[in-house]
Amino acid sequence: MPLHLTEAQLNEPVTQYLRRDFATLQSDWTVAEALEEMRRHPPPGRIIYFYVINSEGKLVGVVPTRRLLLSPPDAKIHAIMMSSVIAIPASATLLEACEFFTMHRLLAFPIVDDERRIVGVIDIEAYTEELAETSQQENDNGRRHMEEVFQLIGVRLTRAQQSRPWTAFRGRFPWLLCNVAGGTLAAILSGIYQDELNWQLAVLALFIPVVLALAESVAIQSVTLALDTFRHGKPSWGQLLRQLRPETLTGLLLGLSTGLLVASIAVVWQQHLELLAIVGGGIAIGVTGAAICGMTIPHLLRILRCDPQVAAGPIALTCADMIVLLAYFNLARLVI
Repeated sequence: MPLHLTEAQLNEPVTQYLRRDFATLQSDWTVAEALEEMRRHPPPGRIIYFYVINSEGKLVGVVPTRRLLLSPPDAKIHAIMMSSVIAIPASATLLEACEFFTMHRLLAFPIVDDERRIVGVIDIEAYTEELAETSQQENDNGRRHMEEVFQLIGVRLTRAQQSRPWTAFRGRFPWLLCNVAGGTLAAILSGIYQDELNWQLAVLALFIPVVLALAESVAIQSVTLALDTFRHGKPSWGQLLRQLRPETLTGLLLGLSTGLLVASIAVVWQQHLELLAIVGGGIAIGVTGAAICGMTIPHLLRILRCDPQVAAGPIALTCADMIVLLAYFNLARLVI
Protein backbone atom coordinates (compact mmCIF):
# COMPACT_ATOMS: atom_id res chain seq x y z
CA MET A 1 0.00 0.00 0.00
CA PRO A 2 1.86 3.11 -1.17
CA LEU A 3 1.88 6.40 0.62
CA HIS A 4 0.92 9.37 -1.48
CA LEU A 5 2.46 12.29 0.38
CA THR A 6 5.55 14.23 -0.59
CA GLU A 7 8.01 15.64 1.93
CA ALA A 8 6.76 19.14 1.08
CA GLN A 9 3.23 18.09 2.02
CA LEU A 10 4.46 16.63 5.30
CA ASN A 11 5.73 20.10 6.23
CA GLU A 12 2.35 21.72 5.63
CA PRO A 13 0.02 22.63 8.55
CA VAL A 14 -1.98 19.70 9.84
CA THR A 15 -5.11 21.87 9.70
CA GLN A 16 -5.10 21.50 5.91
CA TYR A 17 -5.76 17.78 6.27
CA LEU A 18 -8.15 17.57 9.21
CA ARG A 19 -11.74 16.32 9.07
CA ARG A 20 -14.56 18.33 10.60
CA ASP A 21 -17.17 15.55 10.62
CA PHE A 22 -16.15 14.22 14.03
CA ALA A 23 -18.49 12.99 16.77
CA THR A 24 -18.66 14.73 20.14
CA LEU A 25 -20.51 13.99 23.37
CA GLN A 26 -21.37 16.28 26.28
CA SER A 27 -19.70 15.19 29.51
CA ASP A 28 -22.93 15.55 31.54
CA TRP A 29 -25.00 13.34 29.22
CA THR A 30 -25.95 9.79 30.12
CA VAL A 31 -25.16 6.95 27.75
CA ALA A 32 -28.86 6.73 26.84
CA GLU A 33 -28.98 10.46 26.05
CA ALA A 34 -25.85 10.18 23.93
CA LEU A 35 -27.24 7.27 21.91
CA GLU A 36 -30.57 9.01 21.44
CA GLU A 37 -28.83 12.18 20.28
CA MET A 38 -26.86 10.21 17.69
CA ARG A 39 -30.03 8.55 16.43
CA ARG A 40 -31.64 11.96 15.93
CA HIS A 41 -28.51 13.54 14.46
CA PRO A 42 -26.22 10.82 13.03
CA PRO A 43 -22.60 11.94 12.66
CA PRO A 44 -21.93 12.49 8.95
CA GLY A 45 -18.50 10.84 8.82
CA ARG A 46 -16.85 7.62 9.88
CA ILE A 47 -16.80 7.21 13.67
CA ILE A 48 -13.52 6.08 15.21
CA TYR A 49 -13.67 7.71 18.66
CA PHE A 50 -16.23 9.85 20.47
CA TYR A 51 -14.64 13.00 21.88
CA VAL A 52 -16.11 14.41 25.08
CA ILE A 53 -16.47 18.16 25.58
CA ASN A 54 -17.65 20.20 28.55
CA SER A 55 -20.15 23.05 28.66
CA GLU A 56 -17.45 25.44 27.36
CA GLY A 57 -16.73 23.24 24.36
CA LYS A 58 -13.30 22.18 25.61
CA LEU A 59 -11.97 18.67 25.10
CA VAL A 60 -12.05 16.73 28.39
CA GLY A 61 -12.06 13.07 27.37
CA VAL A 62 -12.56 10.35 24.79
CA VAL A 63 -14.88 7.34 24.67
CA PRO A 64 -14.17 4.33 22.42
CA THR A 65 -17.20 3.11 20.51
CA ARG A 66 -17.22 -0.29 22.21
CA ARG A 67 -17.25 1.25 25.68
CA LEU A 68 -20.15 3.54 24.79
CA LEU A 69 -22.28 0.70 23.42
CA LEU A 70 -21.62 -1.68 26.32
CA SER A 71 -22.00 0.78 29.22
CA PRO A 72 -25.24 0.98 31.30
CA PRO A 73 -27.79 3.45 29.83
CA ASP A 74 -27.87 5.55 33.01
CA ALA A 75 -24.07 5.88 33.26
CA LYS A 76 -22.73 9.40 32.83
CA ILE A 77 -20.37 10.05 29.96
CA HIS A 78 -17.80 11.63 32.27
CA ALA A 79 -17.82 8.41 34.31
CA ILE A 80 -16.98 6.12 31.39
CA MET A 81 -14.69 8.39 29.38
CA MET A 82 -10.91 8.29 29.40
CA SER A 83 -9.80 11.68 30.64
CA SER A 84 -6.24 11.31 29.36
CA VAL A 85 -6.63 12.44 25.77
CA ILE A 86 -3.70 12.73 23.39
CA ALA A 87 -4.39 15.75 21.21
CA ILE A 88 -2.38 17.44 18.46
CA PRO A 89 -2.06 21.24 18.56
CA ALA A 90 -3.45 23.11 15.59
CA SER A 91 -0.02 24.67 15.03
CA ALA A 92 1.57 21.27 14.25
CA THR A 93 2.69 20.15 10.80
CA LEU A 94 1.54 16.97 9.11
CA LEU A 95 4.97 15.48 9.83
CA GLU A 96 4.60 16.20 13.55
CA ALA A 97 1.16 14.62 13.47
CA CYS A 98 2.78 11.60 11.86
CA GLU A 99 4.99 11.26 14.93
CA PHE A 100 1.86 10.93 17.07
CA PHE A 101 0.64 8.03 14.93
CA THR A 102 3.92 6.13 15.04
CA MET A 103 4.43 6.72 18.78
CA HIS A 104 0.91 6.04 20.08
CA ARG A 105 -0.56 3.71 17.43
CA LEU A 106 -4.04 5.25 17.57
CA LEU A 107 -6.30 5.48 14.53
CA ALA A 108 -7.18 9.17 14.95
CA PHE A 109 -6.27 12.25 16.99
CA PRO A 110 -8.24 15.41 17.77
CA ILE A 111 -6.74 18.72 16.65
CA VAL A 112 -7.16 21.41 19.32
CA ASP A 113 -6.56 25.14 19.52
CA ASP A 114 -4.80 27.00 22.31
CA GLU A 115 -7.93 26.83 24.48
CA ARG A 116 -8.28 23.06 24.04
CA ARG A 117 -11.30 23.33 21.74
CA ILE A 118 -11.51 20.75 18.97
CA VAL A 119 -11.10 22.22 15.50
CA GLY A 120 -11.02 18.88 13.70
CA VAL A 121 -9.77 15.33 13.64
CA ILE A 122 -6.99 13.72 11.65
CA ASP A 123 -7.00 9.98 11.10
CA ILE A 124 -4.62 7.55 9.49
CA GLU A 125 -6.38 7.94 6.16
CA ALA A 126 -4.51 11.23 5.73
CA TYR A 127 -1.32 9.24 5.09
CA THR A 128 -2.57 6.44 2.92
CA GLU A 129 -4.90 6.13 -0.01
CA GLU A 130 -6.71 3.09 1.33
CA LEU A 131 -7.53 2.31 4.91
CA ALA A 132 -10.53 0.09 4.13
CA GLU A 133 -12.49 -0.68 7.23
CA THR A 134 -10.11 -3.54 8.11
CA SER A 135 -8.78 -1.25 10.82
CA GLN A 136 -11.95 -2.04 12.74
CA GLN A 137 -11.75 -5.80 12.21
CA GLU A 138 -10.56 -7.97 15.06
CA ASN A 139 -9.07 -10.70 12.89
CA ASP A 140 -5.39 -11.38 12.24
CA ASN A 141 -5.52 -10.00 8.70
CA GLY A 142 -6.86 -6.68 9.97
CA ARG A 143 -4.18 -6.38 12.62
CA ARG A 144 -1.44 -7.22 10.12
CA HIS A 145 -2.86 -4.62 7.76
CA MET A 146 -2.71 -1.93 10.41
CA GLU A 147 0.85 -2.89 11.36
CA GLU A 148 1.84 -2.46 7.70
CA VAL A 149 0.21 0.98 7.61
CA PHE A 150 2.08 2.15 10.71
CA GLN A 151 5.34 0.68 9.37
CA LEU A 152 4.94 2.66 6.15
CA ILE A 153 4.18 5.85 8.04
CA GLY A 154 7.24 5.24 10.20
CA VAL A 155 9.46 4.83 7.13
CA ARG A 156 8.18 8.08 5.62
CA LEU A 157 8.57 9.84 8.96
CA THR A 158 12.19 8.72 9.27
CA ARG A 159 13.05 9.83 5.76
CA ALA A 160 11.43 13.22 6.20
CA GLN A 161 13.20 13.77 9.52
CA GLN A 162 16.55 12.91 7.97
CA SER A 163 16.04 15.58 5.33
CA ARG A 164 15.58 18.26 8.01
CA PRO A 165 18.98 18.84 9.68
CA TRP A 166 17.67 20.63 12.76
CA THR A 167 15.00 18.00 13.38
CA ALA A 168 17.56 15.24 12.88
CA PHE A 169 19.96 16.99 15.27
CA ARG A 170 17.31 17.32 18.00
CA GLY A 171 16.37 13.69 17.65
CA ARG A 172 19.89 12.28 17.67
CA PHE A 173 22.04 14.57 19.80
CA PRO A 174 20.52 13.74 23.22
CA TRP A 175 21.27 10.05 22.74
CA LEU A 176 24.88 10.78 21.82
CA LEU A 177 25.27 12.17 25.31
CA CYS A 178 25.17 8.52 26.38
CA ASN A 179 28.47 8.04 24.53
CA VAL A 180 29.91 11.18 26.12
CA ALA A 181 28.91 9.89 29.55
CA GLY A 182 30.24 6.43 28.70
CA GLY A 183 33.60 7.80 27.61
CA THR A 184 33.85 9.87 30.76
CA LEU A 185 33.01 6.86 32.93
CA ALA A 186 35.59 4.80 31.05
CA ALA A 187 38.23 7.40 31.88
CA ILE A 188 37.14 7.38 35.53
CA LEU A 189 37.34 3.58 35.63
CA SER A 190 40.80 3.73 34.12
CA GLY A 191 41.82 6.07 36.93
CA ILE A 192 40.31 3.82 39.60
CA TYR A 193 42.13 0.80 38.23
CA GLN A 194 45.36 2.59 37.40
CA ASP A 195 47.40 0.18 39.52
CA GLU A 196 46.26 -2.68 37.33
CA LEU A 197 46.91 -0.66 34.18
CA ASN A 198 50.46 0.06 35.36
CA TRP A 199 51.14 -3.66 35.67
CA GLN A 200 53.99 -4.79 33.38
CA LEU A 201 54.17 -1.43 31.61
CA ALA A 202 50.42 -1.25 31.11
CA VAL A 203 50.18 -4.54 29.25
CA LEU A 204 46.45 -4.59 29.90
CA ALA A 205 46.00 -1.25 28.17
CA LEU A 206 47.19 -2.79 24.91
CA PHE A 207 44.09 -4.99 24.73
CA ILE A 208 41.44 -2.46 25.79
CA PRO A 209 40.66 -1.44 22.15
CA VAL A 210 39.99 -5.01 21.01
CA VAL A 211 37.98 -5.80 24.16
CA LEU A 212 35.78 -2.74 23.59
CA ALA A 213 35.48 -3.35 19.86
CA LEU A 214 34.23 -6.92 20.30
CA ALA A 215 31.63 -5.93 22.87
CA GLU A 216 30.41 -2.99 20.78
CA SER A 217 30.20 -5.08 17.61
CA VAL A 218 28.06 -7.72 19.30
CA ALA A 219 25.87 -5.02 20.87
CA ILE A 220 25.18 -3.48 17.44
CA GLN A 221 24.44 -6.93 15.96
CA SER A 222 21.90 -7.60 18.71
CA VAL A 223 20.32 -4.16 18.32
CA THR A 224 19.92 -4.79 14.58
CA LEU A 225 18.28 -8.17 15.20
CA ALA A 226 15.93 -6.66 17.78
CA LEU A 227 14.87 -3.85 15.43
CA ASP A 228 14.24 -6.37 12.67
CA THR A 229 11.79 -8.29 14.87
CA PHE A 230 9.62 -5.16 15.21
CA ARG A 231 8.65 -5.57 11.55
CA HIS A 232 6.77 -8.76 12.44
CA GLY A 233 4.78 -7.63 15.45
CA LYS A 234 4.37 -5.22 18.31
CA PRO A 235 7.10 -5.61 20.99
CA SER A 236 6.04 -6.92 24.38
CA TRP A 237 7.62 -8.26 27.57
CA GLY A 238 6.76 -11.79 26.46
CA GLN A 239 8.46 -11.32 23.11
CA LEU A 240 11.54 -9.90 24.85
CA LEU A 241 11.83 -12.88 27.20
CA ARG A 242 11.44 -15.33 24.31
CA GLN A 243 14.25 -13.69 22.36
CA LEU A 244 16.53 -12.97 25.31
CA ARG A 245 17.42 -16.58 26.12
CA PRO A 246 18.76 -17.59 22.67
CA GLU A 247 20.52 -14.23 22.26
CA THR A 248 22.20 -14.63 25.66
CA LEU A 249 23.44 -18.12 24.72
CA THR A 250 24.65 -16.79 21.37
CA GLY A 251 26.47 -13.95 23.13
CA LEU A 252 28.09 -16.41 25.53
CA LEU A 253 29.33 -18.60 22.67
CA LEU A 254 30.65 -15.53 20.81
CA GLY A 255 32.34 -14.26 23.97
CA LEU A 256 34.00 -17.57 24.84
CA SER A 257 35.30 -18.15 21.32
CA THR A 258 36.62 -14.64 20.68
CA GLY A 259 37.88 -14.35 24.25
CA LEU A 260 39.87 -17.57 23.96
CA LEU A 261 41.29 -16.47 20.61
CA VAL A 262 42.40 -13.00 21.76
CA ALA A 263 43.65 -14.31 25.12
CA SER A 264 45.78 -16.94 23.38
CA ILE A 265 47.33 -14.27 21.19
CA ALA A 266 47.96 -12.10 24.26
CA VAL A 267 49.69 -14.92 26.16
CA VAL A 268 51.91 -15.87 23.23
CA TRP A 269 52.75 -12.23 22.54
CA GLN A 270 53.33 -10.92 26.07
CA GLN A 271 54.37 -14.18 27.79
CA HIS A 272 52.05 -13.61 30.75
CA LEU A 273 49.76 -16.54 31.53
CA GLU A 274 47.55 -14.30 33.66
CA LEU A 275 46.28 -12.66 30.47
CA LEU A 276 44.43 -15.85 29.60
CA ALA A 277 42.00 -15.29 32.48
CA ILE A 278 41.93 -11.50 32.32
CA VAL A 279 41.53 -10.97 28.59
CA GLY A 280 39.57 -14.14 27.90
CA GLY A 281 37.25 -13.72 30.87
CA GLY A 282 36.76 -10.02 30.28
CA ILE A 283 35.77 -10.56 26.65
CA ALA A 284 33.48 -13.49 27.49
CA ILE A 285 31.60 -11.55 30.17
CA GLY A 286 31.56 -8.30 28.20
CA VAL A 287 30.32 -9.82 24.94
CA THR A 288 27.59 -11.77 26.72
CA GLY A 289 26.46 -8.63 28.51
CA ALA A 290 26.60 -6.68 25.25
CA ALA A 291 24.30 -9.21 23.55
CA ILE A 292 21.80 -8.94 26.42
CA CYS A 293 21.88 -5.12 26.30
CA GLY A 294 21.61 -5.02 22.53
CA MET A 295 18.48 -7.18 22.56
CA THR A 296 16.85 -5.63 25.63
CA ILE A 297 17.32 -1.90 25.09
CA PRO A 298 15.38 -1.60 21.76
CA HIS A 299 12.45 -3.50 23.29
CA LEU A 300 12.43 -1.28 26.37
CA LEU A 301 12.59 1.89 24.29
CA ARG A 302 9.76 0.72 22.02
CA ILE A 303 7.61 -0.32 24.98
CA LEU A 304 8.29 3.10 26.55
CA ARG A 305 7.34 4.72 23.22
CA CYS A 306 10.79 6.10 22.44
CA ASP A 307 12.39 5.77 19.01
CA PRO A 308 14.72 2.73 19.18
CA GLN A 309 16.22 3.40 15.75
CA VAL A 310 17.85 6.57 17.06
CA ALA A 311 18.35 5.81 20.75
CA ALA A 312 19.11 2.07 20.97
CA GLY A 313 22.58 2.22 19.41
CA PRO A 314 24.18 4.86 21.68
CA ILE A 315 22.63 3.40 24.84
CA ALA A 316 23.58 -0.19 23.98
CA LEU A 317 27.17 0.78 23.14
CA THR A 318 27.56 2.72 26.36
CA CYS A 319 26.21 -0.18 28.42
CA ALA A 320 28.44 -2.64 26.57
CA ASP A 321 31.52 -0.48 27.24
CA MET A 322 30.76 -0.26 30.94
CA ILE A 323 30.13 -3.99 31.31
CA VAL A 324 33.28 -5.07 29.49
CA LEU A 325 35.54 -2.56 31.28
CA LEU A 326 34.20 -3.48 34.70
CA ALA A 327 34.69 -7.18 33.93
CA TYR A 328 38.15 -6.61 32.47
CA PHE A 329 39.51 -4.44 35.29
CA ASN A 330 37.97 -6.47 38.13
CA LEU A 331 39.38 -9.70 36.71
CA ALA A 332 42.77 -7.97 36.54
CA ARG A 333 42.42 -6.97 40.20
CA LEU A 334 41.52 -10.52 41.22
CA VAL A 335 44.20 -12.28 39.19
CA ILE A 336 47.15 -9.97 39.77
